[in-house]
Parts: sequence; structure tokens; C-alpha cells
Amino acid sequence: MNRYCMPYVYQGVEISWLGHDSFYVKHSDKRIYFDPYKIKPKEKATHIFISHDHFDHLSLDDLRKIATADTEIIAAEPCKKQISSLKTGLIKFVKPGDELEVSGVGVKVISAYNVNKFREPGVVYHPKMAGGVGYIIEVGGVRIYHAGDTDFIPEMKDLKVDVALIPVSGTFVMTADEAAQAVNEFKPKIAIPMHYGAIVGSIKDAEEFKKKAKVEVVVLEKE
Repeated sequence: MNRYCMPYVYQGVEISWLGHDSFYVKHSDKRIYFDPYKIKPKEKATHIFISHDHFDHLSLDDLRKIATADTEIIAAEPCKKQISSLKTGLIKFVKPGDELEVSGVGVKVISAYNVNKFREPGVVYHPKMAGGVGYIIEVGGVRIYHAGDTDFIPEMKDLKVDVALIPVSGTFVMTADEAAQAVNEFKPKIAIPMHYGAIVGSIKDAEEFKKKAKVEVVVLEKE
């Protein structure tokens, strides 16, 4: 299977996978990170998006590597307690349904939750009431959806995005098959698999997703 080892460029926007759910997006003067966790930092961040408060998404050590006093940090509301100890950055807390513009980046906040991934009978890993989110950002005219930790949920069905960053490893998030069903429903121009190779999952999940998806899939090498 062909994999990109350099940043993938879509209509002038560079997208790098930093492992697990972590991505770096670069366009013009924007330096955007999603869920940095055990990353090799690139440039300092203009924007950082945090999907929820689990340790592999909200990592204060990683935030300190890339944030400056001017970095805009956008985080789900449940992150307030942990992130309050961060002594840098301009922090905004968001919930599903919010729409805002942050220093030239358009942001729409989408729900992210489980419907069939259970830590024990009747108790999912990511309940809707926990307030985890995904994000649609618009930069350089490109709409990028970072799904966060989620299953295939009704909120995805009418999404209009160019690039979808989609979890594929199962256990805590969609399986490869479920992720393919999701992108086949809302049809992004490009789908990039994530959430494998660290906590759970492997490249085999990305390969299975690519086989079943009916949209163009780009599998990135970790940078």
C-alpha cells in the first residue's frame, strides 16, 4: 500500500500525522495542532485543538512544547480542570454546536461519543454527556474535520468537509469497517485514518479502512 512519508498537501494546506490522533496543519502563517500526544514538535503553534480530557489527547507536557503566550488553545469544556494549570496560551473552552472564528480560523464544534464501545455492560468509554468533541476547521478555504474519539454517530451524516481525519482502530472508537461506513455516508474529498499505532490498533486497521472506503484514502507515515 502506498503511504505518504512527507506532509500531504491538499489545495495548498499541509497535513502531517504525528501519531495516534495528533496532527499538524500548516497554511500561510497558521501552525495548527490537534490533540498533541508524545509528538516530535514542529514549529510553535498558532492554534491547538483538544478534543477531550483523556491523557492521550490532553497532554500538558506536549502543550508546553508547542504553546506560546499567543497560542490560541481551543479545548472541550471537560478539559477545564486539567488545563487550568497551563501557564501559557489563550484558552477557549467549547461544547458541541459552538461556531466561532479564532484568529482567522473558522471553527465548528461537533459531538464525539461512543454508541457501542463499552468499558463494562451499559457503560461506554466516551459517553455523550462527557462533552468530548470533534472539530471542523476552515483554513485556506479547506474544511478539515478531526473527529476526536467517536463512533459513527448521527451528527456525522450531513457533514460537508474536504478532509476527514477518522479513527479506525476499534476498542475505544470506530472499527475500520465502521469508519468506512461513516465516510461513505458523508463523503469527504479525502479521508486520513488515525487512532492506531499507539494505544490500540495498527497499520492493518488503516489498510482495512482504505479497502472498504469509497472515498479517496491517504494513509500517512508518522512524522
